[in-house]
Amino acid sequence: MKGFIKTNILKITGILAGGIGGFAYYYFVGCPSGTCPITSNPYISVLYGSLMGYLLFDMFKKKEHGTN
Repeated sequence: MKGFIKTNILKITGILAGGIGGFAYYYFVGCPSGTCPITSNPYISVLYGSLMGYLLFDMFKKKEHGTN
């Protein structure tokens, strides 16, 4: 388990930071009319934020130099 966390720390951090950011966006900005598909539901906002955080933090991983 420690090995998994150690190798994927950036991805895990990105998911957590994105989820917090998604919920914060829902809470502070949101969509009062309920017609916005992403920001009108807190679960979808957290999932979308987590996905964006994962993709953003995954860009910063070190490239592995392997054989072709």
